[in-house]
Amino acid sequence: MNYTELTNKLVSKALDLGADAAEVFLETGRNLSIQVLNGEIDTIEEAASAGVGFRVIVDGKSGFSHCNDFSEKSMEETLKMAIEFAKLTTPDENNVLTDNEGITEVEGLFDPEISSIPMEQKIDMALKLEKMTLEDPRISKSSGASFGEAEGEVFIANSNGISKSYKTNGCSVGVSVVAEKGEQKNTGGEYCSRRFFKDLTALDEIAKKAADDAAALIDPQMIPTQKAPVIVHPDAAGSLIRGIISALNGERVLQGASFLKDSMDKSFASPLLTIVDDGTRAKGMGSAPFDGEGVPTQKRVLVEKGVVKGFIYNTKVAKRAGVSSTGNASRRGFDGLPGIGTHNIYVEPGDKTPEEIIASTKNGLMVTQITGYGINAVNGNFSGGASGFWIENGKIKHPVKGVTIAGTADEILNAIDMMGNDLDLNKSFSVPTFRVKEMMIGGA
Repeated sequence: MNYTELTNKLVSKALDLGADAAEVFLETGRNLSIQVLNGEIDTIEEAASAGVGFRVIVDGKSGFSHCNDFSEKSMEETLKMAIEFAKLTTPDENNVLTDNEGITEVEGLFDPEISSIPMEQKIDMALKLEKMTLEDPRISKSSGASFGEAEGEVFIANSNGISKSYKTNGCSVGVSVVAEKGEQKNTGGEYCSRRFFKDLTALDEIAKKAADDAAALIDPQMIPTQKAPVIVHPDAAGSLIRGIISALNGERVLQGASFLKDSMDKSFASPLLTIVDDGTRAKGMGSAPFDGEGVPTQKRVLVEKGVVKGFIYNTKVAKRAGVSSTGNASRRGFDGLPGIGTHNIYVEPGDKTPEEIIASTKNGLMVTQITGYGINAVNGNFSGGASGFWIENGKIKHPVKGVTIAGTADEILNAIDMMGNDLDLNKSFSVPTFRVKEMMIGGA
């Protein structure tokens, strides 16, 4: 079936049925999941899916419906339903569709090798990874290993003349294990996702990282409540940085529900903090030629040396704000309306190695895990449970569990005084190691 022709045909059909404007979002996909446990295959699941979503505007009112039946009768009934839904809603002058016909050229979004690799080889990878990890004497049991792959194709057309498509795929491998000592148990895991099969991290490296994570926090010691420097490991950094990204959401800003709502072109953090959203990165797991509405993706600096340089918008929220969409319309699938999201977020690295950051910290806490909601996007407050390692005289002394760290975004982000150089751009959300000069640590 020619889906490009179909989406354009369905746009015309929507207009014939009474819509003033229409958007058709069609998606096809295939997923494979292989799970192994204790040296045996646990599950193998492979599924294909396809569906189409219709967004229509009638007299300034917006309606949406979707279906996964591509028969002419079903799609026409679903279109009629969207139009009827629209008639029941409230008019909004910001209900508009993009007219941006551009498309961003992005390299490395599809690897033809993935689907041609024999199933036996993929199963063997998961089995080998689990076996390698269990061979570490510190590890007592497995929680399972996996291999996964996914591919999909997106087609979008609207009544402003937009007609675009792209195809992507990717694969992943990972393992989760348990380390035990007496009554102590600690889990650890490591996963690797890549666009290209040949770029997957070597299995022995994944196994070592998973085992290290599981065993690292055995025999923790409590520390007293105090103020001290906090080094944030890349594995834990998302808990702090994601709150900033949420606060840069254009809809939150318009609603006044962001601690950064009045911060455009103003400093709110250390000059060591620069945050970039890049939807154009070659082989990026979050990259695409256009967003969930058909707007071309970009590479944008959201925060530059501690200064807010941009908020993120989809088409509707951008219209409300009197600006243009930034190509950040996110869509979870054909069965949902576009929201606002990011592509590949990263914090620009500094010039310090993690070892140099640790060595320059006389006494402090290196956090490798944070539990809780991170920085609150509305008021900027932060409090969370933390685990990691206590540092004395510039050296790791012992593991720490069961403490809390707290502060406000203003206190924490302005106190970043060292930024690491260990940025992993293979991830769609990547932050290097960084140090906060002082935070409140709640211990014994």
